[in-house]
Amino acid sequence: MKEQNAIELNNITKTFGSVVANDNISLSVRQGEILALLGENGSGKTTLMNMLSGVYKPDSGSIFVNGKQVSIQSPEDSKKLGIGMVHQHFKLVEVLSAADNIWMGVELPPYNLNEKLKVINNIEFDVAKDKNKFLYNLKKVLKDTKEVLACAFYHIKNSFLSKNRNDAIKDMASKFGFEVDPTKFVYDMAVSEKQTIEIIKVLYYGAKIIILDEPTAVLTVQEINKLFSILREMKKQGHSIIIITHKLNEVMDISDRVAILRKGQYITTVNTSETNEKQLTEYMVGHKVDLKIERPEVVHDKPLLEIRDLTINNDEGTTAIKKVNFYIRGGEILGIAGISGCGQKELCEAIAGLRPIVSGEINHKGDSIIGLKPEQIIDKGISMSFIPEDRLGMGLAPSLSITDNMMLKNYNDTPWYNPIVDRKKARQEANKIIKELKIVTTSSETPVRLLSGGNVQKVLVGREIKAGPNVIVTAYPVRGLDINSSYAIYNILNEQKKNGVGILFVGEDLDVMLELCDKILVLCHGKVMGVVHSYKTNKEELGLMMTGSLDLNEIKIDKAFGIAKDTNINKGVNNEVK
Repeated sequence: MKEQNAIELNNITKTFGSVVANDNISLSVRQGEILALLGENGSGKTTLMNMLSGVYKPDSGSIFVNGKQVSIQSPEDSKKLGIGMVHQHFKLVEVLSAADNIWMGVELPPYNLNEKLKVINNIEFDVAKDKNKFLYNLKKVLKDTKEVLACAFYHIKNSFLSKNRNDAIKDMASKFGFEVDPTKFVYDMAVSEKQTIEIIKVLYYGAKIIILDEPTAVLTVQEINKLFSILREMKKQGHSIIIITHKLNEVMDISDRVAILRKGQYITTVNTSETNEKQLTEYMVGHKVDLKIERPEVVHDKPLLEIRDLTINNDEGTTAIKKVNFYIRGGEILGIAGISGCGQKELCEAIAGLRPIVSGEINHKGDSIIGLKPEQIIDKGISMSFIPEDRLGMGLAPSLSITDNMMLKNYNDTPWYNPIVDRKKARQEANKIIKELKIVTTSSETPVRLLSGGNVQKVLVGREIKAGPNVIVTAYPVRGLDINSSYAIYNILNEQKKNGVGILFVGEDLDVMLELCDKILVLCHGKVMGVVHSYKTNKEELGLMMTGSLDLNEIKIDKAFGIAKDTNINKGVNNEVK
């Protein structure tokens, strides 16, 4: 007997105007399997999953859940069918506890007040039993009032979390191997804890089919291993799991089968045990791709950028970076590894002149840049390419075209006596970046807000690198990019490295950092755990340092991490801010 599929999509098509996001796609997810969904940016993965989760409705085609054809018109329909999606950006209320976030979506059994009142009101006056009609009516009113109060108490009682409900959440979590404190507030949680709550939430609602969108993007190696152990336990208990990820090594590790989309079309589904990373890449992009990241050997110059005892506060006024030391030489890529929220954002902003520092030094070629305006720092050759979660919130003007965004850093170069800005050069640069990075757009005059997230990142990274800096500060430059675009960015960074540029690379994929970077500095809660050569370390050691389990400062007490022996800082001049 043929095994029934948990999900079956037949000839699904979805268009947005003239753009065909999904073109006649058919694929299936088996009961109790982990299916990886692969594809480049714009291949239609998210759109397809949004139709399963009820965000979009297909223009044509049919969806079957557990063998029955269904119509999913809303997220509520998806939830009732046992489908739950954990989004890359968590949908949690920060000021509520874990249990509050889980319980707020639970559907309570109806109290049926109207039906109960109807029964009371349908009781006929009986002369033999009730001699006084006034007293009879009074009794009915009292019964009505009692029922209304009982209904109100039912809903009030279920608006608050009891110890029993906390225990129920704990019991359900432990069944799959999760560790959770239902009373802990979301704002006190690490990223991995927030993700745990999101997964528990869909399980608590009864989901048997779970979609995970880039679930490992900001997790440490140890946290990824723990998550995968939980997913395997969920699979063992009969859950079907769809995982969207760009990390091919994780696809090979966790999935049973892999479905590949390319430019909105279904390509194939293969058994993971019968394929490899190279073949999957070729399916994704349609041609052979060299998956090796180059790390060219370059004769390093003296330090270009030197950070000494730097302390920075975050937006809330608490310490984000504490007495950090490091330096970057010309022709060197220094990686910054750490769990999301460990001060990476604040560090990048301080170097670029966008955030004041509490104390310490930031020196470029021996000169302090503290207190300089961002445009003055740019003039010194320091370029920051920072890609925040809100991609359009920093660095780009969403309503302006690609061409106009290329001009944002150099429009002041126009002579004061010329009131007209020359867009010709900017248009040429925009078209060159569009061609080199394969930005999907109809024209260089397209507003940036109309581009996909991955293409927005390409515009920003391309503009920063094309400015010709001597120091590049880049954070998460390939976040959300497909494998072709990611390797294009790595190649550009390596070209800059060969040209003697010093690069600070804040990343989240340890495999990439180990291949690309010369050295890696690890942060934990704003403190440096150590600086290691990439060829002398591994993911496990980096993961231990990221979680604070390993502090090289305590092991190598005689080593001054982050202090260059051939420093450019003039020891006779005090550049420090206190």
